[in-house]
Amino acid sequence: MGNESAPVAARKPKPRYRRQLRSRIILAFVLLGFGLTALFAYATNWTRSRVENALVEDVMNRNISAYAEQFARDPENPQFAVDQIRAFVYTPDKFDSVRLNRPEWYGLPDGIHGIVGTDEQGHPLSYKLAVRKTPQAWFFLAYDMTQTMRGEERFNRAIYLSVVVFTLLSLVVGLWAASRVMSPVVELANRLQQSGSSSEPEALAAHFPDDEVGQLAEALDDYADRLTHVVQRDREFNADVSHELRTPLAVIRGAVELLLSRPEMDEKTRARLQRIQRAEQQCTDLISALLLLSRNERGHGATDVGKVVEQLLDIHRAQLGGKPLALMLEGQRGLVVDAPEAAVSVALGNLIGNAVKYTTQGEVVVRMHPKAVEVIDSGPGLSAEDAAKLFERGYRGTHAGHSQGGGIGLSIVRRLCDLYGWDVRVLPGGTRGVVAILTFGRDASLA
Repeated sequence: MGNESAPVAARKPKPRYRRQLRSRIILAFVLLGFGLTALFAYATNWTRSRVENALVEDVMNRNISAYAEQFARDPENPQFAVDQIRAFVYTPDKFDSVRLNRPEWYGLPDGIHGIVGTDEQGHPLSYKLAVRKTPQAWFFLAYDMTQTMRGEERFNRAIYLSVVVFTLLSLVVGLWAASRVMSPVVELANRLQQSGSSSEPEALAAHFPDDEVGQLAEALDDYADRLTHVVQRDREFNADVSHELRTPLAVIRGAVELLLSRPEMDEKTRARLQRIQRAEQQCTDLISALLLLSRNERGHGATDVGKVVEQLLDIHRAQLGGKPLALMLEGQRGLVVDAPEAAVSVALGNLIGNAVKYTTQGEVVVRMHPKAVEVIDSGPGLSAEDAAKLFERGYRGTHAGHSQGGGIGLSIVRRLCDLYGWDVRVLPGGTRGVVAILTFGRDASLA
């Protein structure tokens, strides 16, 4: 079955989680506070460690040099008394004792080395060892770093605590700043949402100071005014066009009825007049439906769907000519919907009209259900791609060929369904046949 339609663009589903501007401001403050505090803590700790190591190594180098000089002057009585430092000197006859008693010192080259171990009581011990080996003696200078390491641990704990405190402080500041920054934006959004409930938009700029939010409110006011004028002009134009078109159609209807009332008229002329009468009724129904769509308002009425289908089938039977096509109505009657007959006639008329138009031979079956109507044809079928785009405005299917029509018929059907809460869908039949289903009520299911 061909298509003369186009669907209104489907709305994108809302994401489950939306990143709000307020949350991003708070997160920015937290990350900024944490990053700056962590960077400051790292820089402070690195500087302290470098300075401390440089000072300790400088002290140890000067002391071991001084001790070596004192030992050279007086090997029997070297003078060396420094707090946290222990000095050891071994003559060549005691080098083996170093290997036995201090194996971790024996292979060390000249320089300063970090040693980690335990003392006699099994407590952690950390010290730096200065080594100076000469042919006359080996000098070792041990600098106790245990207190320094404990102080470093306390310093690191203080640094970590400061990072946590400043991060929490950044969070508090971020919450306060976000509330202050976002409060006018939230107020603007609330006022804009409330103004949408009335036909005349409320002026927003008067409620805000002359800042960025006030400028945004002014822009929204200007946009709302222009949009209101456009909608008003559109509604007035549609009303004027509807009124102007109804007048000549009423004249046509009256003239046709007057001519049909003449008994001496031949059957050929009568058939032509009846065709004009049906075309006039179709135009009247279409104008009424388009006027409802332009106003975006539902019309009401108890419309017998079965009766509308019978009328539509009679109209198309009269237009078949010699086309080998059977039009049939199946299923139970009694389906009544709350909508104007014009809206139901336009919706079903497009579905049945497309089925008749693109089925060259065979049959078109309209099947009634308790809450839906099926239109089944034996035409050339429909691909899945065509079925997906069938209700898009201006889209014409593969089998449309050089047929007349701008591809807007089924888009009108889609808009009517959106207005009244109906549902329309087309099931592709592969190479042969198409099934179009119009459900009156989205939750209704086929019987």
